[in-house]
Amino acid sequence: MEHAHRAPVRRRRTPRPMNIETVQRWVVSAVLFHVGTVPAVTLAVYSIGVSHDDFGRGVGLWIMSGVIGILTTAGILAIFRRRLPSLWLLLGTIPTAATGFFIF
Repeated sequence: MEHAHRAPVRRRRTPRPMNIETVQRWVVSAVLFHVGTVPAVTLAVYSIGVSHDDFGRGVGLWIMSGVIGILTTAGILAIFRRRLPSLWLLLGTIPTAATGFFIF
């Protein structure tokens, strides 16, 4: 007579229902992240080419990319009700910092 091997019984975790306000915050922050990072990265990269012909305009665009990045990060922090004066704001300057090497 064969002995049947039974797999251990696993209990399924019941997913916690997510609060609608939490979902809304994540969706709005994802939209803001996209809407804010696209121009910040675009201006940062574009400023490299412009700075070779007109250094002043290139630096101006480069600074604008940093301002847009910081404002985007501040908006996301505000959506999640976090303190605005935070080190997280430095994340908004990543495109600017990465392209600064090619401008200066």
